[in-house]
Amino acid sequence: MDSPLSAADLLLTSQAVFTGLDKEPVAATVAVAGDRICWVGPTDQVPPELRGPATIQRDLGDALLMPGFHDAHLHFFHSALYLSPLAERFCGENEADAVARLAPLAARRPAGSWLLTQGWRDYLWSPAGMPSRASLDAAYPDRPVAMYSGDAHTLWLNSCALARLGITEESEPPAGGSYDRDETGHLTGIVREAAAMELMPRIVDEFSRDELLDAYRSFAAYCNERGITGVCDVSLMAMPGLDFVRDDLFAALEAADELTLRVSMFPTLLEDRGRLAALQAACTGPLLSARGFKQFFDGVSSQHTAWVHDPYANARFEGDCGRPTVEAAVMEALVAPAAAEGAAVRIHAIGDEAIHQCLDIFERHPVAQATGAQATPTAAGPAETSAQAEAPARRHTIEHLENFQPDDIARLAAAGIVASVQPRHITLDPGGPERDLGPERVPYMWPFRTLLDSGAVLAFGTDSPVTDIDPIPAVYTAVTRRDADSRRPEGGWLPAERITLAEALRAYTAGSAIAAQREGEVGLLAPGMFADMTVLAPNPFTLDAEDIQQAQVQVTYVGGRIVYERQDR
Repeated sequence: MDSPLSAADLLLTSQAVFTGLDKEPVAATVAVAGDRICWVGPTDQVPPELRGPATIQRDLGDALLMPGFHDAHLHFFHSALYLSPLAERFCGENEADAVARLAPLAARRPAGSWLLTQGWRDYLWSPAGMPSRASLDAAYPDRPVAMYSGDAHTLWLNSCALARLGITEESEPPAGGSYDRDETGHLTGIVREAAAMELMPRIVDEFSRDELLDAYRSFAAYCNERGITGVCDVSLMAMPGLDFVRDDLFAALEAADELTLRVSMFPTLLEDRGRLAALQAACTGPLLSARGFKQFFDGVSSQHTAWVHDPYANARFEGDCGRPTVEAAVMEALVAPAAAEGAAVRIHAIGDEAIHQCLDIFERHPVAQATGAQATPTAAGPAETSAQAEAPARRHTIEHLENFQPDDIARLAAAGIVASVQPRHITLDPGGPERDLGPERVPYMWPFRTLLDSGAVLAFGTDSPVTDIDPIPAVYTAVTRRDADSRRPEGGWLPAERITLAEALRAYTAGSAIAAQREGEVGLLAPGMFADMTVLAPNPFTLDAEDIQQAQVQVTYVGGRIVYERQDR
């Protein structure tokens, strides 16, 4: 039986409503009561009881009303930090330019404090080449400098930083990491993978709690301004205590009614699974929750640390296939009990062998499912519930999935595993896939069209701070297979893998909701869903693909509350 309707708090009408349940926008009205959508349907069929004396009615004209963007994969701590006055983010034109760009940060930070940046990519420099501590030492002989690479896997340190961190010529790196040395055997200042990751907490420890809270507030507002209503904050590091999922900072904002995003946390999967249980017990509100685990199977292709089946095309040594961060048996031993307890697991797997082994493990250990009453979204009318209805399926997720073995694409869909991908990664390193993997493997790089056609669920995100959090450039790249800044290559890279605008928006909303384990709560405009919504103008469905980035966020709602509104609209 339909639930009785009462006066809505908000009625939004548009000639272009993209519910996520339809292939194209439709003219409709969306009604909101409290923090949830209570009715969706044709404007001329709005039930009169929805209009009360306090109901706010807004006609959006032909602007696009859609579910809020939900970033399926980011690292909130570092994203907030590098956009704050505490640090800087840049690539630089070359090594010397990157050093020169430290000057504004050095001027505003206290004397003797760390200078922290993120974003350099040696393969994009002219001339290309790995930097060393010598250039930093010349400019900052008495001040510690830590420059995190754009892919977040490598640190570039000066001598002062090495000394403050206690790294000497005799130091040995931790398992899964390395300290680069020059031809004479001396430290270059380049620290990789696990060795870099374990140093980051000590580097950022000098920032105060108030400074970090300010950074979190600012970054949340930055997200809202770009139409983002929800994020998955996933573990940055697999080492115990180093995932940088700062529930304490989120909880402080939530307690102060200053949290303006729906945050789903995914801490590191360890043998001791107690942290997730503790987070789930402590974070029970609608905005902040913990939804599953994260683990890591390999690194990145550009540094030959992604785990591939056949050696890299430009192998640095015989049998250069990258490496797993942990052996497959160890990963399975972590996943199996978590899955049996009903916890979804997300695994970073970039290389084709990492993906293959991840599929093996997930196929053997699907997430144990729970049943219970669940609202069933419909295109119009109130949600229907049934005490016997199945709750939305919990699903494992693979993160990044850059390079497939051909037969594994169908396996992913058949097993119901979510493909969490970042469209802007496609064009981060022009020519890199051809250089590192060779022409035979390139056709299986980021195969979005093939994945969708196989029945797989795509979830879009940015891996921020690896790429900017703004979803519209990412949508552009998914639709055109071209870089959002340079518009290259002409015609798109692997253009057969382009997807439609509607498919890209669904991946950024409903797909990401599935990765967040929040299917049935967010990602669609349907009764029973949280009223997380974004308004874009001009409507991108009326634009040519090349002009998608002209669409601008006009209003962002989280739980029916305006968290951003463009002032010149």
